Amino acid sequence: MITARGLTKKFTVKRERVDAVTGLDLDVQRGELVAFLGPNGAGKSTSLRMLTTLLPPTSGTACVAGYDVRREPNEVRRRIGYIGQGNSAGHYQRVRDELLSQGAFYGMGRAQTRRRADELLESLDLAPLAKRGVLSLSGGQKRRLDIALGLLHSPELLFLDEPSTGLDPQSRENLWQHILDLRRTHGTTIFVTTHYLDEADRFAERVMVMDHGRLIADDTASGLKTTLAGDVITLGFDSAGDAAAARPIAATVTGASVSVNGQQLEITLDHGDRVLPRLLRELDTADTAAATAGLRQPTLDDVFLALTGRSLRDDSGASETAAGKAAQEESALKEEVSA
Repeated sequence: MITARGLTKKFTVKRERVDAVTGLDLDVQRGELVAFLGPNGAGKSTSLRMLTTLLPPTSGTACVAGYDVRREPNEVRRRIGYIGQGNSAGHYQRVRDELLSQGAFYGMGRAQTRRRADELLESLDLAPLAKRGVLSLSGGQKRRLDIALGLLHSPELLFLDEPSTGLDPQSRENLWQHILDLRRTHGTTIFVTTHYLDEADRFAERVMVMDHGRLIADDTASGLKTTLAGDVITLGFDSAGDAAAARPIAATVTGASVSVNGQQLEITLDHGDRVLPRLLRELDTADTAAATAGLRQPTLDDVFLALTGRSLRDDSGASETAAGKAAQEESALKEEVSA
C-alpha cells in the first residue's frame, strides 16, 4: 500500500539547509496498522505530507495506494484519508454541512453522504453540534470534526497525524473504536503518528521509530521491547551481605549482568517472566532467598530511550526546531498550491 525509497525533504531556513527527512525507506502492506513514532521535529509530519502529496519530495520516490505521489497526486488523493495536526474545517460552515461538502468533493452520492455523515456525527459525539458553526466549537470538538472529515469517504488508506491530541479519554477510545471498525469492515490500511504510546502498543501491528529525519527502528512493539529494552527483575534481601551472596547465583541462572545496590539486585534481561520463577527456586535452594521480588516489563518509551538516549516524551529543545520546520512546510505548501 505504501512504498518509499530514499524519500528526502530539505528546507532552507535563513540560508541554512535543514534536513527534515533523509533517505526514508519504508513498506506498508495492505491492511496493516502501523504506528510512526518520534519526538517533535523528528520528521514524522513532513514524511506524512510527502506521502499524502501535500509536500513535494526533494528527492527519492514514493508509491501510495498504487500511484506515484509526484506523477499521479490526484489518484493518490482519491484513495486516501488524511487527518493532519491542524484544523481543516471551514470556520464559517456548519458542522454537518461541512461533512456534506466533503462527500461532494469525493463524488459520493447525496444519500450515501448523509448516511455516512450522520453515522460519524453519532460515533464521534458530534450529533448535538450538527447545526453549530465550526467557529463556535471547542478545540476538542474541532478535532473530532477533522477526524470525521478524514473518515467520511471510508478511504482504503488512512493517514492520521497525532489524531487523538486534545481529546478526552472517552473520545480517544471512541475514535480508536471507529478506526478499528473501519479497518475490520473495509480492510483499511492505517498509518498513524502518535505521542500516546499506549495507543501504539495496543493497536499497532508494527512500530517505526524516527529520529533526526531518519528511520532508526522497524518491528513489532513486542519485538522492539524485547530486543532494545528488556525486562528488569529487582530482588530485595534482608541485608547487603545476602544480596552480595545472591549475586553470582543470579548471574549464573539468568546469564545477564547483575548490579548490586545495597540490599537489592537488579537484572536486565529478555523474557524475565520466564526466568524469575527459576531464579527464586535456585536462591531458595542455596539458602539465599529473596525477601521481595519485582518484575518490570519495558514500555515503548524505554525503547526510544535505548535507541536515542532520551525519552520519547522529552521534547525539550525540539519544539523550536519543530516550529521552524513547520513554518517552512507551510510556506512550501502554499507555493505548491499556488503552482
